[in-house]
Amino acid sequence: MIDLLRTRLRQGFRTIPVPQTSADLPERFRGRPALDASRCVDGCRECIERSPTPFIRIGPEGVPEIDAGSCLFSPEEVASCPHGGIWYTRDHQMATATREALVSETGVVHLARALDEKSRRLFGRSLRLRSVVAGSCNGCEGELVALGNVVFDLSRFGVQFVASPRHADGIVITGAVNTNMLEALRKTYDATPDPKLVIAVGACAISGGPFRGSPEVHNGVPDDIHVDLWIPGCPPHPLTILDGLVRLLGRMEMGKSVKSVE
Repeated sequence: MIDLLRTRLRQGFRTIPVPQTSADLPERFRGRPALDASRCVDGCRECIERSPTPFIRIGPEGVPEIDAGSCLFSPEEVASCPHGGIWYTRDHQMATATREALVSETGVVHLARALDEKSRRLFGRSLRLRSVVAGSCNGCEGELVALGNVVFDLSRFGVQFVASPRHADGIVITGAVNTNMLEALRKTYDATPDPKLVIAVGACAISGGPFRGSPEVHNGVPDDIHVDLWIPGCPPHPLTILDGLVRLLGRMEMGKSVKSVE
């Protein structure tokens, strides 16, 4: 025990300040995908054919688009462009309020905004969430668990996970929503009292991820369940999740560090 106390004293204060416009992430970190179609000689059609996922496509205006919600953040996706027109940035901020906001011609996403004042008054200064693992590899769940450690400390913002949906303000959905979990997801959603939030975490919950198109999955959260926050990644970094939640709760003060609930 003495050795543990000495180690903690030597380590000092480990909780990182949030929000952050930039983060000290390792070199191998793959952040928000970016696209420069001008580097391609055929309008990115070769890239689309070579890509292992549908994260790059031709939009309705005939212009190449990149979809962060369908991206698995794999090196193979970047390698699908032999001209260097696709790359991963160092930007961990990717959470959006709508599915459409994850799609753009450059990869830049429209970040989520705070809930309206009425909703924030209803939820108060705390938020209780129920996790629904709807056919996941457990990668996203590992990052959600990491939010509770001393580095990220999600609870300082008044956000906690609870065991029952009846005690929750919303649900966090991970996984591609397979056939066996669809009814369980709907029952959990119905059991959560109104007004409620729905947060889709990870590529699987957003678009089906690597399981997209399988007859055993529903390609993510069903259309009849309204999602308030979309957090891309495979899996998302804890900072990406934390940034989205802080934005949703209206506690994003640019240039200031938030360490506790006011």
